[in-house]
Amino acid sequence: MASIDTPEVDSTGNNLAVKNLLTDIEASGLLSKVAQAGLLSKAQASGISLTKLEPLLALAASNKDVMILVESAGPELLPILPKVVEIAPGALPLLGAAIQVSPGVLQAAGLASLAGAAGAVYLIPDDTVTAVAAQTLAVGALGAAGAASFVGSAVLGKLTA
Repeated sequence: MASIDTPEVDSTGNNLAVKNLLTDIEASGLLSKVAQAGLLSKAQASGISLTKLEPLLALAASNKDVMILVESAGPELLPILPKVVEIAPGALPLLGAAIQVSPGVLQAAGLASLAGAAGAVYLIPDDTVTAVAAQTLAVGALGAAGAASFVGSAVLGKLTA
């Protein structure tokens, strides 16, 4: 059995997991489906272009800590990627709609989500274990959604500016 430190490779030294993933991407026609969904056109209409992504990629490449994190996460993420490729075609319409949302709308959604989390704490009594669990679940879900909205707003703002 191969360990994480020594990935299985073919006769030319290609990592078999990566090779199989790329083969699955090609077989699924994922890039054709991206084109058919008009994702790049929608991104461009929203002000997002590949040239605007270059500074983010350069920043990531120049930051050694980011590259170390990406490299160290590789073995753990590799088994998940085939599932992502399987789910991706169905998620393309949702992604196409999401990139057309303005950063201001995302910020408003983030504020509403955080207000909902605060409201859950205020409105749900904490007199039983079940109620405390409901509070915790609501605050966790709404807080995470709020944080994701603010991060998405910041990233989208940088890409469309």
